[in-house]
Amino acid sequence: MLYWLLKYVILGPLLKLIFRPQVEGLGNVPATGPVILASNHLSFSDSIFTPLITARKVTFVAKAEYFTGKGIKGWLTKMFFVGTGTIPVDRSGGRAARAALDTQLQVLRAGGVAGIYPEGTRSPDGRLYRGKTGVARLALESGAVVVPVAMLNADEIQPPGKIIPRIDRVKIRFGAPLDFSRYAGLAGDRFVERAVTDEIMYELMELSGREYVDVYAQKLKQPAPAPLAA
Repeated sequence: MLYWLLKYVILGPLLKLIFRPQVEGLGNVPATGPVILASNHLSFSDSIFTPLITARKVTFVAKAEYFTGKGIKGWLTKMFFVGTGTIPVDRSGGRAARAALDTQLQVLRAGGVAGIYPEGTRSPDGRLYRGKTGVARLALESGAVVVPVAMLNADEIQPPGKIIPRIDRVKIRFGAPLDFSRYAGLAGDRFVERAVTDEIMYELMELSGREYVDVYAQKLKQPAPAPLAA
């Protein structure tokens, strides 16, 4: 209930008035059935704008830190993500990350819409980075179509580290649905999952016009190792 209140009564109308979303290809999102919205990730606000302009409820995952903040700001952030149906994910990997994917799999098997950022984290410099294969696993296990979503200028509106966004017209582009039914029954095959993921990332590159870098973005965010002592 809170999701729909935020979208249509409390926040949605105001955000649409301020940021005047310019959207291409929204009709590519099927009106029914399981759908994965696979998006590049430029800004914290990506998880706000995509559900805002999509008629169907979109369930995203977000890093667990958003749910454990302290003070009023931390509580408000947590309530926002809880209210919008966002699933916390432990980015350290292992069972916790798999549990988040399993939860999104339940959403898809119920005929819902799951939003995912294949890069696994926000781009550090606006370029598009190598996708992680969780998106492929979801597609193959659920049978859902994948709709690539290109955030075109969210990093200009709210760059990483900036709390208050700049007022500008947000631009989003939806691509044609990708059907991977030809790989039915091959979930768990790492070569197939890599091929599916790379196809999704190629479509995102074409839609967004962003330069593609074939390394994981998270590696660029890790501090460099200390130099060895002489």
